[in-house]
Amino acid sequence: MSRKIKVISVFGTRPEVIKTAPVIKELKRYPGVIESKVIISAQHRIMVDQFLGLFNIKADFDLNIMRPNQTLFDITGRCLKKLEDILKKEKPDLVLVQGDTTTAFTASLAAYYLKIKVGHIEAGLRTDDKYRPFPEEMNRRIVSVIADLHFAPTLNAKNNLVREGISQSRIHITGNTVIDSLLEIAKRKHVFRDNLLSKISSGGKKIILVTAHRRESFGKPLECICKALKEIAQLCDVEIVYPVHLNPNVQAPVNRILGGVRNIHLIEPMEYEPFVHLMKMSYIVLTDSGGVQEEAPSLGKPVLVMREVTERPEGVKAGNAKLVGMDKRKIVSSVRKLLDSRSAYYKMSKAANPYGDGKAAKRIVNVIMALRSELAGSYNG
Repeated sequence: MSRKIKVISVFGTRPEVIKTAPVIKELKRYPGVIESKVIISAQHRIMVDQFLGLFNIKADFDLNIMRPNQTLFDITGRCLKKLEDILKKEKPDLVLVQGDTTTAFTASLAAYYLKIKVGHIEAGLRTDDKYRPFPEEMNRRIVSVIADLHFAPTLNAKNNLVREGISQSRIHITGNTVIDSLLEIAKRKHVFRDNLLSKISSGGKKIILVTAHRRESFGKPLECICKALKEIAQLCDVEIVYPVHLNPNVQAPVNRILGGVRNIHLIEPMEYEPFVHLMKMSYIVLTDSGGVQEEAPSLGKPVLVMREVTERPEGVKAGNAKLVGMDKRKIVSSVRKLLDSRSAYYKMSKAANPYGDGKAAKRIVNVIMALRSELAGSYNG
């Protein structure tokens, strides 16, 4: 029988909490075999804190790196140095990272420097454009070079990794853990505490949910998105709800262009549970987010992706999602088509979701359990 192995999960942003939480929960089902610990970088301080309570996760270590107007240099430098001290002390057998954040990249690099094995949740997503999304595309590529275990959400993601020379024996198709979290939250009964959302949910109008915050959208692209939303609000009898990211590069143009429009509701970033239930009652979802592209189809919602490229082409291929870019005319025409054409709406809302069945975390932990003899003694710093 192999000795108990130590697994440390590292994350720092809201999407990472959502997608790592099911794995942490599953790891804790095997206390006699796996010692599970959690490090948060707090790359996004407020948003991470909101979500830890929802999933009943307690951090063993908090790097607390967030500072006002922090740069990628700041995040990488502070995160890397603080991780060095913790990993040297804890000597884990496996470091788990998720996705494509700077925290994921830095944690992988820190583990590599100490010769600790790395497992990558949501491995193999690619746009093949190193600046779109920026810096995420290069973050996940670098993690793939370092990682020892690749938990690919789809066959397409696996094929990307194989094309890059990664051995198939190290790649495991698991589905996406975001679906695990989504289905758990969606089945809970929910009453909106927010008076605005409660009123909108019972108002009878079609709701368009918007999320737009990516770095490559800053500046003119985000202004075009905002002008499209304003035109949709003026032309269509809908309610548009936009939880606005706290980044000043998002807040400034959004409030300047959309503030005061009667049927556009600019609200603060939402906790995950009400956000999921807002998705459930929405008619259309407009987004530049990666996770939302996966979540909305599971709830039968058409997704219009406001990006030029996506690392999640499975949804586009299946018909759940459509790339509309950041062009005002294309965004407006695509929304109006879904509002006006029942057949177009039905085609997108009924397409089969390619992203998972809610059992991804179980598959990931099963792999770790099966390989624990190989993982034991990974630390060699």
